[in-house]
Amino acid sequence: MAEKTTRQKKYESHIPDEAREHFHAARKEMREGVKTLLPEGFLEHRKGARKEVLLAWRSMLDAAIKRMDEKA
Repeated sequence: MAEKTTRQKKYESHIPDEAREHFHAARKEMREGVKTLLPEGFLEHRKGARKEVLLAWRSMLDAAIKRMDEKA
């Protein structure tokens, strides 16, 4: 990940601030456009699903840590 951050900063001086602002605005507008294509409530369900996956991973990690502690 550090490589990506370093690369971004390396080229940051080559991109004018105005162009960067337009890219950010374009990205925001594209995201809003995609939202209109999705059924109502999709984003809320996606957020809930993401949380459930993270909770499942937490549970698996907790169980693995517990097994490691029991073996020690």
